[in-house]
Amino acid sequence: MDEAQIRTRLDGMRTEHRDLDDAIGALRSLPVPDQLQIARLKKRKLRLRDEIAACEDMLIPDIIA
Repeated sequence: MDEAQIRTRLDGMRTEHRDLDDAIGALRSLPVPDQLQIARLKKRKLRLRDEIAACEDMLIPDIIA
């Protein structure tokens, strides 16, 4: 992947991460929150965070001292 593709992918993943935050908040505000669904969304959010970190690492050049 080139830098532009990585940046585009990062933007999409960050948007999805924020959307998951909103979805988790909405589920928590229900009178009887669905704990299983909340746990699934949290797990997806953590995977996304790891993918975001991996993509950000690809953008940082390796500098050998």
